[in-house]
Amino acid sequence: MNWLAQAKKREGEMIADLQALIQIDSVLDEATATPTVPFGEGPLKALQWMLEKGDAAGMRTVNMDNKVGFIEMGDGDEMVGILCHVDVVPAGSDWVHAPFGGEIEDGKLYGRGAIDDKGPTMAAWLAMKMVKDAGIKLDRRVRMIIGTDEETGFRCIEHYIANEEVPTLGFAPDAEFPMINAEKGIADTIYRLQDVTDDDEQLRTFNAGHRTNMVPDFATATLQHVDASIVDAFNAYIQQQSLTGEITNNENNSYTVTLKGVSAHAMEPNNGVNAAVKLAVFLADVVNTPTSKRFIDFIVKGFASETRGHALGLAYSDDMSGDTTLNAGIIEFEAGRIGEVRVSMRYSVSYEFDEMIEKGRAALAGTGFELIIVEDSKPHYVASEEELVQKLSAVYERHTGEKATLLSTGGGTYARELPTGVAFGMLFPGEGDVAHQHDEFVVVENLVKAAAIYADAIVALATTND
Repeated sequence: MNWLAQAKKREGEMIADLQALIQIDSVLDEATATPTVPFGEGPLKALQWMLEKGDAAGMRTVNMDNKVGFIEMGDGDEMVGILCHVDVVPAGSDWVHAPFGGEIEDGKLYGRGAIDDKGPTMAAWLAMKMVKDAGIKLDRRVRMIIGTDEETGFRCIEHYIANEEVPTLGFAPDAEFPMINAEKGIADTIYRLQDVTDDDEQLRTFNAGHRTNMVPDFATATLQHVDASIVDAFNAYIQQQSLTGEITNNENNSYTVTLKGVSAHAMEPNNGVNAAVKLAVFLADVVNTPTSKRFIDFIVKGFASETRGHALGLAYSDDMSGDTTLNAGIIEFEAGRIGEVRVSMRYSVSYEFDEMIEKGRAALAGTGFELIIVEDSKPHYVASEEELVQKLSAVYERHTGEKATLLSTGGGTYARELPTGVAFGMLFPGEGDVAHQHDEFVVVENLVKAAAIYADAIVALATTND
């Protein structure tokens, strides 16, 4: 079967579906969350939209408590899983194209979720329909599992795993080609200032970031009892650093300082510009009252010069998965109440977690901070000799003529929730990763190519007698 030719014929269908899905603002919304709408109205609307598509295609659909759902086709005792998600991170700022518009320009379709993960989901969905319409006899069922909380904690897929059949093997179209068989561990951590005594502190507030899995693209601080020279110093700083910001003189030597950065995915903080860290670097030469200085100096020491955890005693790298990375994603300070830096740590596959965390705690001696582990998702690895890896490698090589080199990632995909699961596409080698950034996009031509690869992959994995 020439899957690429089939995908090209149905390109318009796929694009229309993707535009409709992107136009659903499916960011987690705690304000509209209820026991029956667990992650807010947007994610639920996106899930229902997908399940309606499955119904219309004549496939079996199940909605599991409005948290997660699935679309299934075929027969067999075993099952191939395609693990997708339709929730997205907040849009952030500085978009040229409407974040929930689905606009197409110069062969690119723009919108939040275009590459993470609505675009790949639509490519996999077209692949399922093409295989079904081709009438190919499969030995395993094929089930697309659709999550709505991937970006904020995996509560959806955890609900699925606890209550439904786990796929025999499967893939998540939520990363890059050729294939990711090693995913780093992901720890949600808090560095908390233990004494936030307010003895007329200069720093009154400091706030940055929405999510730990995003590099914060804004930061703001309010200060008191600082010299008026702060205005000229700040303007010189942002000019020297090629940054955008603003400083406002409120009254009585009180100022509000705002700085813009560049958002990026937490798996590689160096792809963004952390507005909180940049603001802290400036404030390090401004504040001198004890609590203010302790808080600001910690941010500068821990994150200003690198993102690999050397200053915090957590640095480690291995050949399977590369460097451990730390993203200071949410920063909150209020004089007399709280001083916290929430960090997403993506640690290497062979990381000795408990031992390294103890080293990290020892490194905090004298800083006034404590390290708290909020949540820890262990690393994931699938060996190269597994059927899943062998078959997907052959599919990729058949369609591209390139060697299917196995990769690792600091991003967390649903594949890590399966005993035998990998991330498979849909970024192609050489493509820049714009997930979680402004003007996120997917290349339409690559979307079509991915749909063809996924159709072939479905047949390969769901056929056991070849």
